[in-house]
Amino acid sequence: MKKFFVFLLQCIVFTAFAQENASLKWQNYDFVPGTEIIFEDNQEGEQNGEFPSKWDLTGGLVENANFGNENIILFVKMAAMVNKQGIVPLMNNPGNDYLPEAFTIEFDAYFEQGLPSQNIYRLLFYDAKNQKSKIDAKTYTSVDITQQTVVFGSTNGSFPNSEYSSSKPFIVKIPGWRHIAVSFNKRALKVYLDDARIINVPNVGFNPMGLTFLFDARNQKKGYIKNIKIAKGAVPLYDRLLTDGKFVTTGIKFDVNKSTIKPESMGTINHVLKMMQEHPELRFSVEGHTDSDGNEDVNLSLSVARANTVMKKLIELGIDQSRLSYKGYGETAPATSNDTPEGKAQNRRVEFVKTN
Repeated sequence: MKKFFVFLLQCIVFTAFAQENASLKWQNYDFVPGTEIIFEDNQEGEQNGEFPSKWDLTGGLVENANFGNENIILFVKMAAMVNKQGIVPLMNNPGNDYLPEAFTIEFDAYFEQGLPSQNIYRLLFYDAKNQKSKIDAKTYTSVDITQQTVVFGSTNGSFPNSEYSSSKPFIVKIPGWRHIAVSFNKRALKVYLDDARIINVPNVGFNPMGLTFLFDARNQKKGYIKNIKIAKGAVPLYDRLLTDGKFVTTGIKFDVNKSTIKPESMGTINHVLKMMQEHPELRFSVEGHTDSDGNEDVNLSLSVARANTVMKKLIELGIDQSRLSYKGYGETAPATSNDTPEGKAQNRRVEFVKTN
């Protein structure tokens, strides 16, 4: 019995340490997503075994699947090295340049146990089904992502404190999900793995026109991705505040039907924190909004709880409580129509409204 209680105590201590460590891990994250969502797929309502309804296929075998209790996109059999087999998002006029001069991409990717070469996700900055005749040689340069590394042409980087080196390849010992974020601004490219910025390319040398997602399965592994979002870059938050008296963000994310903040939200929260530190006169009403899915009263309560959680996080990070208040509006004040997944994603937002 004594051994059992010792084991139980160890589990409690380890869990508390892991939670604290996870919070610390993202404290310097600086990725801020674009504010106008132009494509989103969280696999909601998809049928297991069918082709993903928001995508088109350039080759290979891709289908919807369940992973644990989540819907995901499964790359069953691909040959990404030829850059012909993958998926492209369904967009209006896909043959034209549909990416703005500033944009962000986010998605989660699963990495299985084994060598990095068995787990490579590849991102092309053109639509391999509809735009191939319009690109030049430079545009073929891809972003190659493993669990610990990112490569773009001659630029490469590895996750801080990882065991990876070119002479001693890192072996994935613990399989799991990584959050991948890409930021492009006119010509500069940044790519993040979880909380770390891995590469920073000041000039890519070409104009990104579209997107193709691939998975390299040369070693018979399968690829899994979820929660894909493409957003248009926007006016800096402080400039928006000066113009509108508030700024709106979809970059603060929560667990489904909960007020728990997802770790990748820290990029936006850190940005707000820095703004309030640099401008001590600022006071905000933190205001939560939801989409129209579910019960209206539940959505109202959820939005209040989420706004309160964001406020408490900023206080925890050092902002005086007197400078913050919170409200929740549920689904009653949509920013746009809830008729599309992109509209719903735009409505799931947090607003920081300047107060006296």
